[in-house]
Amino acid sequence: MGSGGGFFDYDGDGDLDIYLVNGAPLPGSVPAAAIPTNVLYRNDGSAGFTNVTLEAGVGDATYGMGMTAGDVDNDGDLDLYVSNFGPDVFYRNNGDGTFTDVTAVSGLSVDGFSTSAAFADYDADGSLDLYVSRYVDFTLENHKFCGNQAKNIKAYCHPDVYDPTPGYLFHGNGDGTFEDVTHAAGMYTEVEGKSLGVVWGDYDNDGDADLYVANDSMRNFLYRNEGDGLFADVSLLSGVGYSEDGQTQAGMGTDMADYNDDGFLDLTVTNLDFEYNALYSGTSSGIFFDASYDAGVAEASLNFVGFGTFFFDYDNDGLLDIFVANGHIIDNIQQLGSISTYAQRDFVFRNTGGGVFMEVGASLGDALGRETVARGAAPGDFDNDGDLDVLVTRCGQSALLLRNDGGNDGNAVVLRLVGRESNRNAVGARVTATIGEKTVIREVKTGISYLSQGTLDIHIGTGSLDAVENVTVRWPNGSEEVVGSVSVGRHLIVEGFGLR
Repeated sequence: MGSGGGFFDYDGDGDLDIYLVNGAPLPGSVPAAAIPTNVLYRNDGSAGFTNVTLEAGVGDATYGMGMTAGDVDNDGDLDLYVSNFGPDVFYRNNGDGTFTDVTAVSGLSVDGFSTSAAFADYDADGSLDLYVSRYVDFTLENHKFCGNQAKNIKAYCHPDVYDPTPGYLFHGNGDGTFEDVTHAAGMYTEVEGKSLGVVWGDYDNDGDADLYVANDSMRNFLYRNEGDGLFADVSLLSGVGYSEDGQTQAGMGTDMADYNDDGFLDLTVTNLDFEYNALYSGTSSGIFFDASYDAGVAEASLNFVGFGTFFFDYDNDGLLDIFVANGHIIDNIQQLGSISTYAQRDFVFRNTGGGVFMEVGASLGDALGRETVARGAAPGDFDNDGDLDVLVTRCGQSALLLRNDGGNDGNAVVLRLVGRESNRNAVGARVTATIGEKTVIREVKTGISYLSQGTLDIHIGTGSLDAVENVTVRWPNGSEEVVGSVSVGRHLIVEGFGLR
């Protein structure tokens, strides 16, 4: 499947650090000495990184899948959750550059085949909650032969071969412990998932966090937050459960943002080759329509397998673009008679305005023109130069760190939000701002894409303008704070105290 990674400022020095999740050999395949671990790289502030895994204590050696980070105890530093094929791990940040594995006492006892995870404060009580998605009911004991048995060509099984499994919703108690509320919140239904990507966002503009779950070869889930601790699965009513022609797709990665600046969050979902990457446009009615072909993202993706994906403004023109990490699942796909290839190039869909995108990845540097086997992907400005860089994880190869060297030709406002009554990282906060004649919205999110996490900073490209106007923050607890005009550059906004 491949694993993910992400950006997070674990030491609070203002520079984005990197955590990479590694898979591991299954029992009996290699000597124990060859087993890799997850890796934490500390950003030294001059665009260099140091491996601090051992001293930080986050070198989990389980078969790793994904990660997400959030300040669950509101003590000012980011804690780390790692999803695994096997027992998941939760690390508490000690605030001194080290972490402690507190899984056993946290209430986060998740085993099996976990994939993406994401923090949010769904009940607006000031403490982060956690959703953990899970894939199929696969174990070494129930492994099946797939491929061409007559020619003895093995291949990875289609997910239809295995049963689905439920995800978990954990309510945060504010002290670093959690309670499983999956049943109580209405998220455990007769339909379990084969989930790979998750994202939180307020799609219906009612002030609370809703949850989208991308499922592989079965309908996707959209859980509407009812505001009373309960969720309703509205995927069928909202139009995001199936493709436009009523088919299931191989949902991999996902993200939620307002790409067309109409005030309603939209969804992007990556899928398998011969399907297409879906782009769902949100509306005031809470119903989405499939804009994939009209927007220009469907046809370009038909012969590719997409995994990590996210909205980001790579050229700082104020329009949200889309990144897609591509690479087939089956490493011997051509032996099976397919025209597809294992290694594939990644996409950057440039937003040209009017709800239309143009795929320009190959023109943005040699790294994006090369064919590779990409999986996780996340945005973050690791060198603090005002434009968004990209982290990409790959199967059987080192990760790629793609530095953006042209995006800062346009200006940007970068906001780091600090909650006081709300959760410390302001996860779920919405920032509204005016760029010239248009109004944009941005939200603070943790886990996005596929098994990955991007920056928690709000990034608003302004083009040639030197400020954004009418900046308003809707904090996760529902309170609104008018900030006003904000000049380009990096700023801190503290809940109740405004711009600092």
